[in-house]
Amino acid sequence: MNEAKDRRRAGLRCCRIAHTEAVEDYLKTIFALSSRSSAVTTSAVAGHLGVAAPTVSAMLKRLEANQLVRRTNDHQIGLTDHGKRHALGVVRRHRLIEVFLADVLSVPWDEVHAEAEVLEHAISARLEERIDTFLDHPTHDPHGDPIPPPSGHHVEDWATPLATAAAGRRFLVERVSDRDSDVLRHLAGLGVRPGVVLEVLEWAPFGGPLWIEVDGRRHALGSGLVQAVHGRTL
Repeated sequence: MNEAKDRRRAGLRCCRIAHTEAVEDYLKTIFALSSRSSAVTTSAVAGHLGVAAPTVSAMLKRLEANQLVRRTNDHQIGLTDHGKRHALGVVRRHRLIEVFLADVLSVPWDEVHAEAEVLEHAISARLEERIDTFLDHPTHDPHGDPIPPPSGHHVEDWATPLATAAAGRRFLVERVSDRDSDVLRHLAGLGVRPGVVLEVLEWAPFGGPLWIEVDGRRHALGSGLVQAVHGRTL
């Protein structure tokens, strides 16, 4: 049995609960929702994971009993400091794997998220460290998501969405949501990636698309696309 399976089945030394794939997925989901300033409720977690609300409620009770999550006065769910530390560990493995898949194996950026969802539960701490060293300690994954350090402070910032950019401004893309592979594939085809500077041309009237220019080419982006792209105006 390898180190990763040992960790999941036996739990970490600081926890009484075994760190199964499900436990890691819940911690990561709560972290992801809270970092987007979303209301972290049972229904929100259920929607994110695609499971039934009663299943979520049962898991949350286990996590709360083991002091990994807490409930606020307005019935929302938050991570304890202990829970956040473990959530960041999962996020770190996930994003390092994405970089490895994209940079070393040339896996397209619209596919690395799904692959990393599987592999994040399987690699050992030793392999994680070797991947980090081999990649020369990357700070961001292919979608612009910041990679948490092995210890210490981590800032999970979501920059301004393109949806709020004013016409006539230049916009530096810093981060793109990886929730939808079709969106990523489409944006890649337009040349919209972290590090790219695009021109915000005009908003079509009556809720129409946003027209942008990338490398001299005009493109129309609908509401779902402009919400997925984050960065800052220049």
